Amino acid sequence: MSIDLVFNSPERIQALTPENPFPRSADGRPHIPDSLLERLREVTNEEAFGTLERGHGYRFQFVGGWQLLHPGKVLVGRALTAMFVPKRADFDAVVDGAGETKGWPAGKQNTWLIDSLQPGDVLVVDLFGKVRDGTVIGDNLATATAARTKGGGLVVEGGIRDSLRMQEIEGLQVFHRGVDPSAIYDVTLAQVNGPVRIGGAVAMPGDAVLATPAGVTFIPPHLLEEVVSRSEDVRLRDVFGKSRLAAGVYTTGQIDVQQWAPDIEADFESWRATRH
Repeated sequence: MSIDLVFNSPERIQALTPENPFPRSADGRPHIPDSLLERLREVTNEEAFGTLERGHGYRFQFVGGWQLLHPGKVLVGRALTAMFVPKRADFDAVVDGAGETKGWPAGKQNTWLIDSLQPGDVLVVDLFGKVRDGTVIGDNLATATAARTKGGGLVVEGGIRDSLRMQEIEGLQVFHRGVDPSAIYDVTLAQVNGPVRIGGAVAMPGDAVLATPAGVTFIPPHLLEEVVSRSEDVRLRDVFGKSRLAAGVYTTGQIDVQQWAPDIEADFESWRATRH
């Protein structure tokens, strides 16, 4: 048996993400630069939506309605994706057997995920909305998650446990569907680093995760630079517009429009050049 029954190979991940413009991690995932992830922290879900859906037709990248371990805290990182399914005895035995050949503990398939995390990762887990007996981490695994990701965290279409203890863990953020005291039970880890469905959204391994109090957006790596740059342009235009309104240079009717007149656009470009 091979753990590749569950963990997609680097070759398969590369084949699944052919438009990736960045280097790749050892596991084959796109490795988005840290500097780009830091810029992503200032982007809103609405700004990302504008580029992804209206600009490129990516309609299923956002999902809302989350519970947050730390309300108000933004989480960004590179997606390590995982999918669980309801437990079927023969399949579960195959998965456990494959894991044991690689030194992974049988019956603790959720720990395999935590031990695979790298700095900057966000673990994105499809637990098909299960909360009771669907608690993918508690405070021990959350401590390991924070240590391994160094500021990353977790997005789980399922539950968590030990939330009060988890809130004490520095540098951790978790987006989840509910809290329950039960342990994870009656599920099997079916795939790691493949496509997963989170609510109505699709996440791929190595996607940029933008998780804000408004919801979670999964951004394909080849569109990330455009998402970030357009967001920065919007914010800069907002500063310019407000400064010109405050100075009485233009009216609200001139500024609060979809597209500025050519003379205002030229004024903006001249203003922007002075800020570099």
